[in-house]
Amino acid sequence: MTAYSERAGRRVTLMLIAGSGFVTIAKGMSLTFIAIRLQRDFGLGPMAVGALIGAGPLLGAIAAPMAGALSDRIGRKTVLVVALFLTSLALAALGLASSVAMFAAAHIVSAVAGSVYEPVSRALMSDASPEHLRLRAFSWRYLAINLGWAVGPMIGIAVGAASSAPFIVAGVMHAVFAILIACVVASPKADTQAPVPSFVGWRRLGFALQDRRLLFFVGGGTLLLAVHGQWSITLSQYLGSNFEDGINLFAQLVTTNALTVLLASTPARFLIERIGARNAIALGCILFLAGEVGFAASSAHAALILSMIVFTLGEVLVVPSEYLLVDGISNARNRGTYFGAHSLTSVGNFLGPMLGGVALATFGGAGMFFLFAVFAGASAVMFLIGHTMPPPHCRSRRQDDAAPLASRADFQRLGLAL
Repeated sequence: MTAYSERAGRRVTLMLIAGSGFVTIAKGMSLTFIAIRLQRDFGLGPMAVGALIGAGPLLGAIAAPMAGALSDRIGRKTVLVVALFLTSLALAALGLASSVAMFAAAHIVSAVAGSVYEPVSRALMSDASPEHLRLRAFSWRYLAINLGWAVGPMIGIAVGAASSAPFIVAGVMHAVFAILIACVVASPKADTQAPVPSFVGWRRLGFALQDRRLLFFVGGGTLLLAVHGQWSITLSQYLGSNFEDGINLFAQLVTTNALTVLLASTPARFLIERIGARNAIALGCILFLAGEVGFAASSAHAALILSMIVFTLGEVLVVPSEYLLVDGISNARNRGTYFGAHSLTSVGNFLGPMLGGVALATFGGAGMFFLFAVFAGASAVMFLIGHTMPPPHCRSRRQDDAAPLASRADFQRLGLAL
């Protein structure tokens, strides 16, 4: 879409990494306690809480692809600033809401705006990062986000968990980051060799989804998010109903997950650089599968902790590798559209808790973990198939603008060659 100088690109990339951690702290200190607030202040039961919380990601999955395509047209900065300000207002409204209807509306706006922020920020990072540093940038971003989730809830407890204060403070933090992006991120000169087409929205997204590589990546990513995107929801229910000290055990597993992410992120990045994103994501899926089997077979605390370590090692491999694969099949003209289309995978954040809950209620913990193990294996197959697909044959100039022709050299340059 646009061209940054290397110096400006590094500055923007570092700001996005730090900013992602900053806004994740804001989410962690507020949204972590959203279910508690719904139960305590509004008297909602588990099913109503689940339906209300799940509505946001579903609507976000619809809005995010549109936002990605729009960012190709009007610029990443504009979309990011608007999304962050909307999130800021919505979080403040969550803290001040006095009715279920107001709370639900604010939550949906917050979730949709957050879903818009994610793919567009990743696209801007790809635009700004020197190509040889993109894997490192995605890995650092992932690490910053996990640090945010580790620190945010503790700050929320200190401020006053489930009170209005964390939501209002989180809203202010999003507004600060929006202002920083508006002031710091320049609008670089457009790449005249790669003009952005005049049409946006679902039509542009439709052309992107004609790329079968992207379709398989979206399918595999959806299954992966069902496995790891909301693991705390399904695992906490299983532990709470099957272990006498389930709450304490769950806290230990959450801590294990956070520590493993912190310790393993850098070695995982070096491994991805060495074996390539395709092999890394396949290995990560195998580790997910092994972790789920371990959860199903474990009754001792030590075995569950070991299974969580294996599970988390899969997580630190698949997250940056998945973004790198999408980056490798896109180009400057359509990167926002491709990352936006990839954000359809957020449906997995709804499918995981829903299908996992059904499996847990019907077949017990073993059935739920087996389901997620199957998802992990199927995801690996989809990514491997997608990686072997040829680039789409562009039959017109308009289609050429919407779908990239990636050469083998492009894959080799990113470390993704077959």
